[in-house]
Amino acid sequence: MPQIWTDRRRVLKGLGLGAGALAAPHLILNRAFAQEKVVNVWTYANFLPDDFKAQFQSDTGIRIQERLVTDQGQQFNLLAAEQPNPSVDILTIAGHRFSQFITSGLLAPIDRSRLTHWKEINPVYSESSWLQIDGQVWGMPILAGAEGLAYNTELVTPEEAASWAVMFDEKYSGQTAYIIQDFMSVAMLYLGYDGNMVAYKDDPQKAAAVVAEARDLLIKSKGQVRNFYDGGAEVQQMFVNQDIALAQAWSGPISKLIMDGFPVAITIPKEGSYGFVYNLNIPKNAPNADNAYQLLDAILATPEVGAAMTRSSGFISTVTKAPEHLNELERKASSFSEDELKRLIFFDTTADKLKYSLVDPAVEAIKAA
Repeated sequence: MPQIWTDRRRVLKGLGLGAGALAAPHLILNRAFAQEKVVNVWTYANFLPDDFKAQFQSDTGIRIQERLVTDQGQQFNLLAAEQPNPSVDILTIAGHRFSQFITSGLLAPIDRSRLTHWKEINPVYSESSWLQIDGQVWGMPILAGAEGLAYNTELVTPEEAASWAVMFDEKYSGQTAYIIQDFMSVAMLYLGYDGNMVAYKDDPQKAAAVVAEARDLLIKSKGQVRNFYDGGAEVQQMFVNQDIALAQAWSGPISKLIMDGFPVAITIPKEGSYGFVYNLNIPKNAPNADNAYQLLDAILATPEVGAAMTRSSGFISTVTKAPEHLNELERKASSFSEDELKRLIFFDTTADKLKYSLVDPAVEAIKAA
């Protein structure tokens, strides 16, 4: 028992937390479950805080081997290529991409009985319908975010940023950036269509026409775009260098810039945008599944870890009490107003097969134009 309390204090100290948090649950320290004393994780930059990773390894003896990824498609292709014996134990999948992984037989359902601290997740996420498919839970929600309109507050006014139309305004020619595949959904929404394409799942001709209209809009305005980018670090660097004034961007990387004092803001324009939740998932035939469950439960064990994840990634922690451990600026930077949240639509996977069969070729056409 004394050893547990000693380790507990060390964990909190490593995360920059006070001894007053000792009443919170302790990280899982059961070494008996360790298989090869390693857990292989595919995730995005800054999702797992460095202090937490170091402390988890110190307390459990399990080494975290992290491979950074840039998008969902990369993870899918890597995992599919490794079947039936993947090298990864945990990967990071957005809820709206579950169906692609599940129908391809790449994931194992989450065994919640092995996660003592599952109850710490906000029910808004843990009980969501998108998380449960065919009677199984397919991931552990960790961070929530949105596709927003990011802008340099010294160059763009809040009034201009109130509509996605500003991304096509010649005033900002050469000063915009976006991820093409992500912006396709936003462009459809801007044009008045369902970017999830659920409304057209039984009308493939209408779906094709909608995607074609969004594609043509982006081709027409392609000359105004400074850069098509792939990851959060890229858009952060463009804002820091003042290469761009506007961008379609994930909320996390922009929130980090706000926390660091850069003159950047992010909003959900009047036409709306899309929200998503990142989950940690265990693949089928994970080589070190026991170690993976230890890591998952350790992440949930204290709200301070959730706050640290928000602080390092900019995304909103799904752990209910995590915001209590953020300062005022951090809370403001990683949240939206009530009005903005009302304009947020969560990605829906129902029509994904149809959607991406049309969107992927459209993306290639935009690149080639």
